[in-house]
Amino acid sequence: MKYQVYKPYLTLTIDSPISIEDLFKQFHLSKKTIHLLKQNKDYQVHHHFVSPSTILIKGDQITIKAFNQDDGMYTPVYEDIDIVYEDEFLLIINKPPFLQVFPAHQNDTHSLAHRVSGYYHLQGYDLPVRFIHRLDEETSGLIIFVKCAFVQPLLDYQLSVKKIKRHYLAVVEGSLKDQQWHMIHQPIGRDRHHQQRMIVHAHGKDACTHYRCLATQNNMSLIECILESGRKHQIRVHMAHIGHPIVGDALYSQPSPWISHQALHAYKIEMIHPITQEKLIITSPPPLDMQKLIKKIDPHG
Repeated sequence: MKYQVYKPYLTLTIDSPISIEDLFKQFHLSKKTIHLLKQNKDYQVHHHFVSPSTILIKGDQITIKAFNQDDGMYTPVYEDIDIVYEDEFLLIINKPPFLQVFPAHQNDTHSLAHRVSGYYHLQGYDLPVRFIHRLDEETSGLIIFVKCAFVQPLLDYQLSVKKIKRHYLAVVEGSLKDQQWHMIHQPIGRDRHHQQRMIVHAHGKDACTHYRCLATQNNMSLIECILESGRKHQIRVHMAHIGHPIVGDALYSQPSPWISHQALHAYKIEMIHPITQEKLIITSPPPLDMQKLIKKIDPHG
């Protein structure tokens, strides 16, 4: 779909006949949001407000108030961020280990969200900081931030039905014998005896992890993982459950002499762009300490 951006407005050029209301539903806007767009006359077709039941035909242009202003939720912090992809709608960042996506406490500014706020301010973007998924503090890798409020519900939906696929690399303890895909389908819930831990137990929430071994050496294995669900600590819990905890994961195993954090990295995202409908495949390398650890398993990897 062709588009033009004149913030806070987004103009879409229609490819095939569709009602305005159905167009909004394609973007998974809530009934409340659609009502507010209508009530505030925050959309126009060829510079005129029309009923949401209006049928748009090929070539019609609809202009929508699609971008929100910065709400001040995250105080700007001016530290470097590793931007892997950016356009008018998305900002995808390679998060380093030992950095929270968002702060645990209101006065804590050591988070990726605060650094993104600083980046927005330096670029002159008057935008709120919004991420659509998370990673553990010690886990590195790709995080998606959405810059356009209009497309956020669609991205949330895509994430919920696994149309946004996130691939992880992990180094685990022990040797895995084959390179076939395997599935761990075990429910995960809180450990009542340890405030920070999650465990596999019958009354937990459904969780499914797919993994395969890429290389094995020195009693460690490099694996790739894909999640069907997004439970807290899911890969860490599932791999520990089958006797192959992640190297360096002090919570579910023990510290490692080779790496100072859990060897888990979200290295690839596959998704359909919410506006252009193009397939995006975004990748990022693991941090240097994890790369050195991988070399111990796969010298040519």
